[in-house]
Amino acid sequence: MTGGCLCGQVTFKVTGPLRPVIACHCVQCRKTSGHHVAATSVRRDQIEITGEVTWYRSSETARRGFCAACGSNLFWDGAGENLSIMAGTLDAPTGLAVKGHIFTADKGDYYDITDGLPQSEKADPRLTTMVAD
Repeated sequence: MTGGCLCGQVTFKVTGPLRPVIACHCVQCRKTSGHHVAATSVRRDQIEITGEVTWYRSSETARRGFCAACGSNLFWDGAGENLSIMAGTLDAPTGLAVKGHIFTADKGDYYDITDGLPQSEKADPRLTTMVAD
C-alpha cells in the first residue's frame, strides 16, 4: 500500500497490515482537518516515509505530521508502537472501512453520526488498537 501528500513531496509505503479506519471527532482533529479525521495505523517499523515531514507538537503526548509544501495532514504520532495515517492520503484501492468513532463528545454541532458504528465519547483503546480484518 502506498500514499502521500497532495503535491507528492512526501510519499510513504506501508509494508504491514493496517488497522481499520477510525473517525476521530476531537477538537484538535477537527481544527487540523476542517472536519473529523479518518485514520488508520500501522506499526512504526512497517512504514517507509520518503520526503520531509514537518511535525507539529499538538499536545504533550502527540504530534501531527504534515507536508510543509502543500499542507496535507498526513500522520498522527502518539505514544505506542503504531503511527496513525490519515486514510485519505492512501492510494486507492485501500480495502479499508470505517469501524467506529472516538471523541464523539467533541464532535461539531453541524453534523450527526448516523452510521450505526460503535461510538465512544472519549479515547477508546478497544477501537484504536483493533487489528486488520
